[in-house]
Amino acid sequence: MHPLVERLRGTLLPAVVTPMDSDGVVAYDALSAYAVTLTKHAIGGVAVWAHTGRGLYLSPGDRAKVLETWRAATDVPIVAGVGVPKSSAAQTLEEAADATVEMARAAAAGGADAVMVYPLAALGQLSAIADGHAQAVALHERVAAESGLPLVGFYLHGEAGGYPYSPALIRDLLSLDAMLGVKTATLDRAIGCQDAIWAGRGTGKLLITGEDRMYGPSFMWGADTALVGIASAQVELSAAVLRAWTAGDHAAFLTASERLDRFAAATFYAPIEGYVQRMLWAAEWEGLVPATAAHDPYGPELPPSERELVIRCLEELHPGVSDGSAP
Repeated sequence: MHPLVERLRGTLLPAVVTPMDSDGVVAYDALSAYAVTLTKHAIGGVAVWAHTGRGLYLSPGDRAKVLETWRAATDVPIVAGVGVPKSSAAQTLEEAADATVEMARAAAAGGADAVMVYPLAALGQLSAIADGHAQAVALHERVAAESGLPLVGFYLHGEAGGYPYSPALIRDLLSLDAMLGVKTATLDRAIGCQDAIWAGRGTGKLLITGEDRMYGPSFMWGADTALVGIASAQVELSAAVLRAWTAGDHAAFLTASERLDRFAAATFYAPIEGYVQRMLWAAEWEGLVPATAAHDPYGPELPPSERELVIRCLEELHPGVSDGSAP
């Protein structure tokens, strides 16, 4: 078993945002300050280049500098999402695999400790593959061999470009020596989430929740680690749920889950791609990023009422605080 398995088990890894201006230019001063502040929290690691950080939209140079910034800010494990960049011209499965491997090699060169492999259907939108199960396993084996890094599998919901990983596929992925665990991010598919977590039982690998809207329940179903976009701001809301569950303090778990669920309801809803902007608004309110860097140019345009909903939720969660000074 890779030593990262036990190092990460029971910990929270925020899938961090990438501060940008309205034109998509990464605000590196803001990123540096964000990284320093976020890593003051009791977290087990961070996930860069993930969906929340718009990793597949960034240029290779920006991805490298984002990883460099986080690596300079912390010595906790860094997991980098790897897949087919949006700028890629990959048309075939082989080209998609090549692009994924290239991104994984870049992650290794930049000092990442592990990679999280975007699901097969996101690799050039190759969804009609007869032997998709075998292809998915082969892709993970190749990424591990050519990057030299351990892996996190990624069961991602369709709205974000993913597809359902069957329990059989999850078991086969977790049987790979290089695999640390599998993250579920099924959005609202309770059955799929349960089946995926249960498929990993008894393997000794990490059962990782990425369920922003089913966060508390996913622990009750067996998840033991968290890698979530909702922790890119208001880290303590996510950390409190995991901490209470791990301690067996069920009263505190229910209280913390209710607070987290209120925040999730204000940030993760249709259009679901708007969650990145909503989390950036939350990060701005908290003082993690300045307003000039709280933009997601790759998501849908959202009305002012959605920003007001995020702020109102935060003010209700932190009575008497209106300047973002709350944790």
